[in-house]
Amino acid sequence: MRRAILGGTFDPPHIAHLLAGEAAYRQLGVDVVTFIPAGAPWQKADREVSDSVHRWRMTQLTVEGIPYFEADPREVERDGWTYTIETLESFPPEEELWLVLGADAAAGLPTWHRYREVVERARIAVAPRPGTDRRRIVQGDAVWLDMPELPISGTELRHRAREGRSIRFLVHDRVWDYICTHGLYRAETDNMGPRP
Repeated sequence: MRRAILGGTFDPPHIAHLLAGEAAYRQLGVDVVTFIPAGAPWQKADREVSDSVHRWRMTQLTVEGIPYFEADPREVERDGWTYTIETLESFPPEEELWLVLGADAAAGLPTWHRYREVVERARIAVAPRPGTDRRRIVQGDAVWLDMPELPISGTELRHRAREGRSIRFLVHDRVWDYICTHGLYRAETDNMGPRP
């Protein structure tokens, strides 16, 4: 089994995540791309993160119906801080793993918990991000995914939604519907418009 793992807070999962998954599937020759929403990401301990129940459900909705994508709950079901190395170690040792990272995350890889073991267990594939210099990626054998550099982030989408601006078409329609139904990211009064 050759697997690409695309992890993240997924708050919310958006079209750049889907494009990275598609590029990984087409370029790396993997059997499946596994989307894993972070449970309690230790590097974001100082930031407000939506409840894992919502982030897990949005991840499921994002990949639904795509046969080579899957959502995996192992981090949201784990107690305490979640570390990438522990997630990688939870897969069978015979599986060949790729870890798909945005360029900004890849640049910070040396600060990760047990970083050297992370890059020993999985090869690194990097999704280009606007404003991140490729020379900042210290993992020399990292593979760059061939995909557009989209200036989209969960932070930006949450900010837009809180200001009452629509994020429809920046997320999957099922995710947009879920966000509207559950009132995620919204101010008390907003102008996001009706659900689809």
